[in-house]
Amino acid sequence: MKMRISELMKRSGVGFGTSGARGLSEAMSDSVCYSYTRAFLDYLRDSDRYVGGGVALAGDYRPSTPRIMRAVAAAIRDVGGEVINCGAIPTPAVACHGIRRHMPSIMVTGSHIPDDRNGIKFYTAEGEILKADEQGIAAREVVVPETPDVADSLTPVDNQAADDYVQRYLDFFPQGALAGRRLGLYEHSSVARGVFLRILQGLGAEVIRLGYSERFIPVDTEAIREEDIRLAREWAADNRFDAIISADGDGDRPLISDEHGEWLRGDVAGILCARQLGARAVVTPVSSNTALEKSGDFDDIRRTRIGSPYVIEAMQAARAAGIAPVVGYEANGGFLIETEIRQQGRTLAALPTRDAIIVPLALLAMARERGCSLSALRESLPSRFTASDRIKEMPTAISQARIAELRAGGTASASAWLGGNLASVSSIDTTDGLRMTLENAEIVHLRPSGNAPELRCYTEADSASRAIELNRECLEKLAGWRE
Repeated sequence: MKMRISELMKRSGVGFGTSGARGLSEAMSDSVCYSYTRAFLDYLRDSDRYVGGGVALAGDYRPSTPRIMRAVAAAIRDVGGEVINCGAIPTPAVACHGIRRHMPSIMVTGSHIPDDRNGIKFYTAEGEILKADEQGIAAREVVVPETPDVADSLTPVDNQAADDYVQRYLDFFPQGALAGRRLGLYEHSSVARGVFLRILQGLGAEVIRLGYSERFIPVDTEAIREEDIRLAREWAADNRFDAIISADGDGDRPLISDEHGEWLRGDVAGILCARQLGARAVVTPVSSNTALEKSGDFDDIRRTRIGSPYVIEAMQAARAAGIAPVVGYEANGGFLIETEIRQQGRTLAALPTRDAIIVPLALLAMARERGCSLSALRESLPSRFTASDRIKEMPTAISQARIAELRAGGTASASAWLGGNLASVSSIDTTDGLRMTLENAEIVHLRPSGNAPELRCYTEADSASRAIELNRECLEKLAGWRE
């Protein structure tokens, strides 16, 4: 049966979100995943970006990932391609391998979302697909097999992608750059745990492994679980760590704590990472901390909608304008490098997709150069603090409708919804969702998730406690939207 991918999206419930195609694991059948992959490769072939040959493939540790990888591999095989099975490695590692070898790459992962869901991220030989590519793939018509033949589709694991990713950082940072550092590595179920260990130890750090799990744990670097907050503080108190390092399920969003076990917000770590790498232009979504502008460290700052494709498009525009180095980051901490970085005779090649490990490495290097702790680095930034959390199981249609009502009513409607205990809304930004700036400079930003039936709330204030309190107050209001 022939069908456009756009129609398959409607029938299956599997569609493109902020980054890649995602859906319930049971909806991501062999047939659906096979068809998406065929459409991706056919689209690349028709746009002269794939002429056959290798396609790098990797996956995370979700229970459904091996099955989906077999379906994806079968599609690669059936279009005459060669499956390069990179195994269980981080998303940036397989993407980097594809870019270096001038071939497409595919990562099977649901990132940080619960393991009853999964996803597929597609990369061209140049990097992550953009929104225009998603539209091109959705327009493809493919034969949708009822039961594709997935037998023997996966080739033996080739470790070159993992090895190259590790070497990328061992070559850029000086030998012994982490010597004398005592680091905790929170492994949980992150597919990055193996390569992170190799990189940290390779740079001379003493690494204590923590929290290994065979069961998948949906660690979200934007909405950190109370359990992970408590664990980090306990580990830091017991072990005298300089930092604790971790990542989400597919290793493209970092978690890094200071010496006290306090997790740094991703949009704070991103500013520090950009500063350490000597960036001139920085791109970040509208939801990120405004300490970026207040720092005065960067010549060109560009704000986008939430989602790495939008950040990449804006980074490309900055590069086209002749600015370099150009980097980007998201509030989740994922860091993107559009142009090569040169320091002390070493070069770090561009990697225009979210990466996790570069952030803790850059921050630890900065702390060593300055002879200070990570908490001191955080305190060197302007005093703006953010908090974020989400309402789970909030139907997207309800979130969109209620936000549309507030947007239509302008600042008066938004002020009324926030209530008398909070300052009035002075301005509204609709770049992505509804971002309200209050008269006292506090910020409340509401946005439905692009990956799951969740409503996210981002808040910003002049103190960490106030940002958290403001977030809690808003979540209590948002919970009533279900009724």
